Amino acid sequence: MVKEQRNFWMRWRVRTGYPVAVIYWILAAPTPVSILLGGLVAAAGLLIRGAASGHLRKYEELVTSGPYARTRNPLYFGSAFLAVGFALAGHSWWAGGIVVGYFAVFYSAVMRNEERDLRTRYGAAFDEYASRVRLFFPRISSAPEFQSTGKAFDFAQYRRNREYKALLGTLAGIGIVWVRMWIRRRFGF
Repeated sequence: MVKEQRNFWMRWRVRTGYPVAVIYWILAAPTPVSILLGGLVAAAGLLIRGAASGHLRKYEELVTSGPYARTRNPLYFGSAFLAVGFALAGHSWWAGGIVVGYFAVFYSAVMRNEERDLRTRYGAAFDEYASRVRLFFPRISSAPEFQSTGKAFDFAQYRRNREYKALLGTLAGIGIVWVRMWIRRRFGF
């Protein structure tokens, strides 16, 4: 049942993302300033995601170093910055609300499902980690037990995790928002 739930949320997260993106684009009313501000917030999200990705070794070990010493979900925390960045770039309450709502619904479910998977995979070690490190919003300082694990950011791991795709997708997304701004200015819709 748990695996079926996870598959449901993972499958529908992607399938729902495309129409959400189209609706966002139609409702967006971007300006140069909104795109700049949104781009800056999205850049912060990319930095957070990149830092996390350089530590993440999926299915190999329970990662508690780097950003994982502050939040159990730094990749999703960074993705939240991306969502807020695009909401700002779109310069529309409706467009932004759809993006943020989509993120809140799907990513909260995905995080719960991943928690179950990690608990099954790592047992008591995960329970100990979860008791010390917040689920989503990071601590200002890392949990003392997880500060110095000896694991440093690994750029090769960043590449293996293909995190550069988030950068490319964000750049493409900002470009599409610029196109939307041009269309609105040129044709009035």
